[in-house]
Amino acid sequence: MTHCSITRSNVVFTNVCVLNILANLTSVKIEDEWLQCWVRSKVFSKTFNCLPVFLPEHKVIIVGLDNAGKTTILYQFSMNEVVHTSPTIGSNVEEIVVNNTHFLMWDIGGQESLRSSWNTYYTNTEFVIVVVDSTDRERISVTREELYRMLGHEDLKKAGLLIFANKQDVKGCMTVAEISQSLQLTSVKDHQWHIQACCALTGEGGLQSHM
Repeated sequence: MTHCSITRSNVVFTNVCVLNILANLTSVKIEDEWLQCWVRSKVFSKTFNCLPVFLPEHKVIIVGLDNAGKTTILYQFSMNEVVHTSPTIGSNVEEIVVNNTHFLMWDIGGQESLRSSWNTYYTNTEFVIVVVDSTDRERISVTREELYRMLGHEDLKKAGLLIFANKQDVKGCMTVAEISQSLQLTSVKDHQWHIQACCALTGEGGLQSHM
């Protein structure tokens, strides 16, 4: 799958890229006319009103290790602003309505003691967002182990996968290429996937309405 370019020095963040990824991975046909509307709005906008057709509900889960930025990303999607967060115990859920389409987005706690319960959220999931802390080199192997354990689950065999390489604003962070290599993403054959750089605090990388 084609990887989007990103930058904060030598990489460029783009909304259009993420929108196309979401369309491809969820098998939703996005027409050019309202794709442009969506770009002018945001990925999942509560005030978005230019979708021409009814689309079914999509369940999205947001997972990753603790302190990766999952909850911040959830509220960038739903509120287009930074919300001060504390470690998630259990989960947060936002129902984001785009005309008559409902997106249920579940942000699941990533502490070690909670990861064994991730599979209780997998039923009917169409789309998995994995948030990676690009500064956490020591635990990238743990992320890889959790990723492949998750992808092997029967309930996620048809789910699309989007990896957000978060905290790209931090000097010395892992690049998207480094993260892709560390996660061995080229070995993922049974799922449509894409990796995208982002900064949850600024909304860069397709998280915010205007770039």
